[in-house]
Amino acid sequence: MTIKGSDKLRGKITVVGLGPGGKQYLTVEALEIIKKAKPLYLRTERHPVVDFIKDLGIEIISFDYVYDKNEKFEDVYDEIVDKLIMISKKGSVVYAVPGSPFVAENTVQKLIEIAKENNDIQLEFIPGVSFIEAILNELKCDPVNGLKIIDSFQINFQKPDIDVDIIITQVYNRFVASELKLKLMEYYDDEYIITVIRGAGIKGKQKIVHIPLYELDRIEWLDHLTSIFIPKTSNNIKEKYGMDNLVSIMDRLRSKDGCPWDRKQTHETLRPYLIEEAYEVLEALDAKNMELLEEELGDLLLQIVFHSQIASENGYFDINDVIESICRKLINRHPHVFGDLKVDTAEKVLKNWEDIKREEKKEKSYTESLMRIPKQLPALMKSYKVQEKAAKVGFDWDNIDGAMLKVKEELEELHKVYKSGNVVATEEEIGDLIFAVVNVARFLKIRPELALNNTINKFIRRFNYMEEKARKSGLDLKEMTLEEMDKLWNEAKRLEKRQ
Repeated sequence: MTIKGSDKLRGKITVVGLGPGGKQYLTVEALEIIKKAKPLYLRTERHPVVDFIKDLGIEIISFDYVYDKNEKFEDVYDEIVDKLIMISKKGSVVYAVPGSPFVAENTVQKLIEIAKENNDIQLEFIPGVSFIEAILNELKCDPVNGLKIIDSFQINFQKPDIDVDIIITQVYNRFVASELKLKLMEYYDDEYIITVIRGAGIKGKQKIVHIPLYELDRIEWLDHLTSIFIPKTSNNIKEKYGMDNLVSIMDRLRSKDGCPWDRKQTHETLRPYLIEEAYEVLEALDAKNMELLEEELGDLLLQIVFHSQIASENGYFDINDVIESICRKLINRHPHVFGDLKVDTAEKVLKNWEDIKREEKKEKSYTESLMRIPKQLPALMKSYKVQEKAAKVGFDWDNIDGAMLKVKEELEELHKVYKSGNVVATEEEIGDLIFAVVNVARFLKIRPELALNNTINKFIRRFNYMEEKARKSGLDLKEMTLEEMDKLWNEAKRLEKRQ
């Protein structure tokens, strides 16, 4: 079958980059394509070169009306793309966009995605100079030294990096600037100097100011041609630090010219600090002290980075591998969030989590999951987790009454054994009694480790009351009888209950 020339043109969309400003930014090829367009479709007529195109007598059709009828930008881009595809079915289309087709141009990316699934749509691209080149030219900045480009509407997903230069696009108005400023203040000091640039490279419209970050939303002339440039932080002492900075600091401390103590540490020597920092985090939580919690979480994070650095030096893994591993684990174990599985209760989530974990670990028996519980866990915590896992396969009391009777039974057995003088058997029965008490705690949804710690703290408070009261009476506890001390203890107990 012979295809006519006009048929070959159907479905073809030629995307032309208009450059960032005046006609001097138009390429020769782009201008030739524009002159042949009948008509030329524009994403927006709000561009400095449009007047020049009109003077050439070229018919233009703008999609600005689509912006006026839609509240969301996503809907605007979708409608423009739909219209371009519909028009292209009747013949070839020349579609012009500001700057370069491949820089901050959502309609182009949507066209590319659709074309991948539809062979009837042909795309051709005529490159153009983007506003990025215009900004770099005006600021005399070399991107080779590090440059990150962020869409202001994606600031929650495209995280700023203080160690490289940043250009943030589409700072349309003061509202956008205000939202952007608040986010940037998480990374930069309020008075960090940034550059606001409007209409880069456009004669008569270009405006460049250098201001502290906190003044960003006070500028009244922000518009669709406005971007901001944030230079990288250059000194070692920064106002704001990120995860990468922590990793770099640790790398420096472990280096040949770093700290002798840090260089000396190994996984084994750091074990006590890891345990200590974890417990200090728990203390901050118990105290409900958020300022202290922030500090202690930092100390705990340092231990994680420290171990990762040592592992990296020995060729095993680095902090990025650690982060990747936990990200994959979280995604894999939450198919109800990142997949198609429907789970509507926390209990079902936990069951599903355990099933996925067993599959990941390739466990062939339930006993393997019990043996997987860390040996270094405190005994009360380990008892709780062992019982929890056994209960999931049905090995459990029907209710708390059975667990309470077991405590009574174990207490009676201990009473019989300890009188025999058999130390080994007595130790075993004490273990059985504590294990049974943990079972009762589990039924009551009480963490035995926390409960015992609370009792310990209560004991210390009451003991302190005894000692202080005895001292005021000119007595030393060692010189008092048990009955006298017991009287003070009960007094402390009564006072606590009144409070």
